[in-house]
Amino acid sequence: MCELFGFSSLFPTRATFSLRTFAEHGGFTSDSVDGWGLAFLEGRDARLYKEPAPAADSSWLHFIEERRIPARLMISHIRRATRGAKTHVNAQPFQRELGGRAHVFAHNGDLDGIDMKFSGAARRFRPMGETDSEIAFCILLERMAPLWAADGTPDLEKRRAVVADFASDMRALGPANFLYCDGDALFAHGHRRTRSDGIVAPPGLWRLERRCERDRDAPDGANGARQHIVLFASVPLSGEDWSPLAEGETIVVKDGHAFIRHAARQRVARRNT
Repeated sequence: MCELFGFSSLFPTRATFSLRTFAEHGGFTSDSVDGWGLAFLEGRDARLYKEPAPAADSSWLHFIEERRIPARLMISHIRRATRGAKTHVNAQPFQRELGGRAHVFAHNGDLDGIDMKFSGAARRFRPMGETDSEIAFCILLERMAPLWAADGTPDLEKRRAVVADFASDMRALGPANFLYCDGDALFAHGHRRTRSDGIVAPPGLWRLERRCERDRDAPDGANGARQHIVLFASVPLSGEDWSPLAEGETIVVKDGHAFIRHAARQRVARRNT
């Protein structure tokens, strides 16, 4: 099963331990061996690395670890192919430009019927590969585009509302766990995930908040305020107190603070009387 990992921090940090533990799931401790990807977001741009090979023994990933690249926003993904060839174009995260800045997206799950939903959408954004995840990203950006038509960064609550509506539509198609970042905020949505016993059930995503000392060798990492970090992962990556996202919950994180949480409305079946 594919896995997600990402974080938002107040000051630049290096998630070397969590990243290595996550990467080992791409071949050593799980069968997600069909590709991996990693995006560090830096202002309007993003550094994107990905390849259609297992993450656990990737020389590229070793290079990234050795470089110890500091970042405040990061999204990563390890892939087990269920749709689309094992190629670079189908590896996640996916990246597109909108509003003059990089937007990055990674998804875990299977979205049956996504092609039909996309057929009725506008076509500014089109997939380059064959995965349902990339099609979903294109749909999300089509809905986001009106907010980014003007100069400046759109209101965060308006962006959250678009993401929440999009997530609701995706849940109707299948497991819809995803991480999305527009360079300003990180949006995390948890749904359901296929467990090792084959049962599809929540949680689809876990969250961990850290309050710690800042990295002394990272930019802005000298003395002063303490570091704030919020991490998300498909499965806990350490023995710390990770919290599961509720089924259908969306969390918006900015500068290492989870300050907007949105719970999905439960649909109540009505009986005719």
